[in-house]
Amino acid sequence: MSAALKLAKFLKPYWRWVLIAPLLMTIEVAMDLMQPRMVERIIDEGIARLDLNLVLQTGLLMFGLAVIGALGGSSNGFFAESAVQAFGADLREALFRRVQIFSFGNLDELETGQLITRLTNDVTQVQEALLMILRILVRAPLLLIGSLIMTIVTSPQLAFLPLTLMPIELVAVVWIVNRATPLYSIVQQKLDTLNEVMQENLAGVRVVKAFVRARHEEKRFGQANTNLTEKSIGAARMVAIMPAFMMLTMNLGILGVLWFGGSQFTVGKMQLGQIIAFVNYLMMTLFSLMMVSQLVIQLARAEASAKRIQEVLETQPKVQNRPGALADFQLQGRVVFENVTFSYEGQGADPVLKGISFTAEPGQTVALLGTTGAGKSSLIHLIPRFYEVSSGRVTVDGQDVRDLDQVALRRNIGIALQETVLFSGTIRDNIRYGHPDAPDDEVIAAAKAAQADEFIQSLPEGYETQLGQRGVNLSGGQKQRLAIARALLLKPAILILDDSTSAVDVETETKIQAALDGIMHNRTSFVIAQRISTVLNADKILVLDDGQIAAEGTHRELLATSPIYREIYDSQLGDGGRHD
Repeated sequence: MSAALKLAKFLKPYWRWVLIAPLLMTIEVAMDLMQPRMVERIIDEGIARLDLNLVLQTGLLMFGLAVIGALGGSSNGFFAESAVQAFGADLREALFRRVQIFSFGNLDELETGQLITRLTNDVTQVQEALLMILRILVRAPLLLIGSLIMTIVTSPQLAFLPLTLMPIELVAVVWIVNRATPLYSIVQQKLDTLNEVMQENLAGVRVVKAFVRARHEEKRFGQANTNLTEKSIGAARMVAIMPAFMMLTMNLGILGVLWFGGSQFTVGKMQLGQIIAFVNYLMMTLFSLMMVSQLVIQLARAEASAKRIQEVLETQPKVQNRPGALADFQLQGRVVFENVTFSYEGQGADPVLKGISFTAEPGQTVALLGTTGAGKSSLIHLIPRFYEVSSGRVTVDGQDVRDLDQVALRRNIGIALQETVLFSGTIRDNIRYGHPDAPDDEVIAAAKAAQADEFIQSLPEGYETQLGQRGVNLSGGQKQRLAIARALLLKPAILILDDSTSAVDVETETKIQAALDGIMHNRTSFVIAQRISTVLNADKILVLDDGQIAAEGTHRELLATSPIYREIYDSQLGDGGRHD
């Protein structure tokens, strides 16, 4: 079953429009097929016999038929466009909903640029094909069959012309479509690449300017743009053969009618109006075949896009709820890692974490230290099940996180990720992003705990200040404090701070830690930090090295027993600052 046919289910709510549109197009086709016969009547009966009344009557009839046909065609356009736009809206919404349930692993594979292309350009390609189906798929075959019949009725002796030319055109259509279809798949892939380059550049435009790499980025974009252009031209060049060949065939057909019809006219076997009518019907026949060829090409392009859309719709989230997953629970915050191994590529790939085992009791603060790439962020991502463990298990209050409903689990966990992400809207809306109905006093309390209230109040509009894209009008430290406030507002049983104070000064960080000590009483905290001063008072410190726990204990214990920890400590605070 083709990917395009699988998407037909999105038309089901609009089946009435889908049925009405072709019926209205049938009316237009019927009216068009009658016009050449009217012309023949005017010439051979009205003008030849100097019958002005017949000419006027037939002319008025032609006008009436044209009006009826126009109404049918315009009404077809209205219903077809309504169905297509509604179909596109539902399809985009389904794609967006699908993306929302993807795990981090899915999003690692389906990159942002690809998803944007599939939600926009690919859906547009399918919409255009559907519109052509509702308008041309009915019109072209009916016009083709009807005009072919009328050519035979009008002049049986010239009927061999369309019957000879049609197979030639069909062979050309099949040949071109077979070669154009794979080209359009490549075009969409190149469009993916272009969008990825553009998305990366816009997201990192400050880095580009800071390192004066605009020329480099221009070359990257230029290369992607050139590749897209070349492939698009290649596909267009192949398709451009079609109308040129069709016009050549049509002109040869008209030449044949004039040659053979003229010879029949000279001996009195055909009339002038009959020849003109036959020419019109022949043009309709060949023109309708041209429309069919254009439709086939558009369908081939849409099929390439439909496959890409269907790939997203059929992609299963790598993290799913188990049957009967527990959804009604209240966490206390006891987190246990039991011999956990994890790899981003699943079983068989090189593991990022190897044999991780530790316990975090409710109310404890667990700090994670280690060099870049040691696996700190990977470890904390397993607690809310952003990724699935490869082996071993992670339990919360004795329950394997895989046995818990994902939404319910994450509502008990507050997290400030390594990359601070803010959304367009007010500061207040960003803080209560995870708890939209939170009262103002709780929003302010969370902001105060995150040491954000003071700078918010200094802004002209306070909590109603509108943030630019990704919080561009705030400093890095201010954005981090808003992210911490957003996590604290949930009053979570488990709080995860993934290097979320790296842009905050030491004094502000100390105040945040002091506030957290009160707020997170009897709640479990996981803190990833680059500054060792952040973790000095943690109940438990895990030192990670190459995906393994190299040392575990309090600051005093590790200072005495762990060379790695002592090295990190001395490099940052020096021997003179050692807390014995």
